Amino acid sequence: MFTPAIQDTAMGPWAPRSVSWLEMTCYFGGALLVAALGTWWILHRGGRIGLDEPDTRRKLHEKAISRLGGAPIFLAVGLASLVAGYIGGLGWTRWLPVAVCNALIFSVGFVDDLKPLGARVKLVGQIGTALILYSLGVSIDILSNPFGEGALSLGWWSLPLTVIWLVSIPNIVNLIDGMDGLAGGFGLFLSLTLAFLGYYSRQPDVLVVSLAMAGALAGFLIFNLPPAKIFLGDGGAYLIGFFIASVSLFTSNKGSIIGALLVIIIALGVPILDTLFAIIRRAIRGVSIFNADAEHIHHRLILLGYSKGGALAAMYAVCLALSLVGLSILMIKGIALPMVGAILFLLALGTARYLGYIRSWSNFRTQISDTMERRRQREFFRAYGRILDFEVEHCADLQSFAILFQHGLERMGLSMHAGTGSQPEVFTLGGGRSFTVHGPQDDTELSEWHLRLDVLVPALERCLEKWKALPSSTEIESPATFPDIPHSVTA
Repeated sequence: MFTPAIQDTAMGPWAPRSVSWLEMTCYFGGALLVAALGTWWILHRGGRIGLDEPDTRRKLHEKAISRLGGAPIFLAVGLASLVAGYIGGLGWTRWLPVAVCNALIFSVGFVDDLKPLGARVKLVGQIGTALILYSLGVSIDILSNPFGEGALSLGWWSLPLTVIWLVSIPNIVNLIDGMDGLAGGFGLFLSLTLAFLGYYSRQPDVLVVSLAMAGALAGFLIFNLPPAKIFLGDGGAYLIGFFIASVSLFTSNKGSIIGALLVIIIALGVPILDTLFAIIRRAIRGVSIFNADAEHIHHRLILLGYSKGGALAAMYAVCLALSLVGLSILMIKGIALPMVGAILFLLALGTARYLGYIRSWSNFRTQISDTMERRRQREFFRAYGRILDFEVEHCADLQSFAILFQHGLERMGLSMHAGTGSQPEVFTLGGGRSFTVHGPQDDTELSEWHLRLDVLVPALERCLEKWKALPSSTEIESPATFPDIPHSVTA
């Protein structure tokens, strides 16, 4: 048992008290049980709402799977927090802003799980929630040196830094939620890290809520490990990320949070690195950073021959190791921080090379040049896709548009015909309709073909709106061989 070093007299009788190991076990185990039972109920009684339908491109699961896994996690953490506040006497007044805003961010993601809101709408919701929490007094005001003397008052910089922190962490967690058990497992390790920080800083309320989140995630992971029976969904991913971001602001005295933030940043090393790789990769390729692809770290590990379980175990091990590194730096007062920073930087470069993001250091400049050439060609595809979109309005009938559409496909290196040396690519349109085009069997990456196909979606959707049908290759003479059109080089 321990007693907080600093008591907040403003809390009066609700000031935090000590917590026994039995109580810690009960909070963790109780949250685990509630989350597990809630997840089981969704699987057996949840009906057809919030289902993630499979397709042939990125979602490779064989049947529809529920995306409502965040709901039982939210329920478990909420119940544990109420018990800790009203029965356990651990204090609740200072947690009201955090509780309200965690509920808001979960609602944004949960509504998106039921009916997609779009990236911009979700971003507005995230920023709005962060601003509400800031206005309620939860902010980064002073960066004190946890390893020595001195402190830096942020002044007006407090607002943007707080909002960036509260918005970036949920999106980082959501970005890595592309593999069974990955985001949930990372959230479990990070919650346990926060629990230790609460113990280390003698703040039992931080310890309890973090243990509750860890227990809830453990209960959810029973059904989320490969092969997953339920998905975390945006609601669950946003809740985990915002919980970590907001609770980390409480793991030290008001304003003196740089040590806690540093630990969380190091523990988030894998998802931060994955996000950094994604931003650089998409910026060089000239696509939106919100454009999903299949080139995250876990995808690369599977391409290297890891099984799903092996890739997950490897990433868990790295997350655990980084969490321990972050905690050790805090406990030894940052003596080894410069050395650890240098080692982590070299490991990041080695990881990029091992995963194939950098094929060869000696040919790195050539790889960048090739990628930029692909970007220019992709800009042409995007422009031609817009032309086809406009052609729908100018064509009098579907047959006229089909001829122009086939010509456009050939300009992009595609065809509606199954020619010699071609392979089919299928993508899904609104209303469950599908459309098949054929591309050459060359060394172009699958993700590159997906980017090319995406530019065709607006024109095809407008076809359905105008003619209630899609272009057909039966109205066009089939070529003897696949069109000999230059293709982009492989990056």
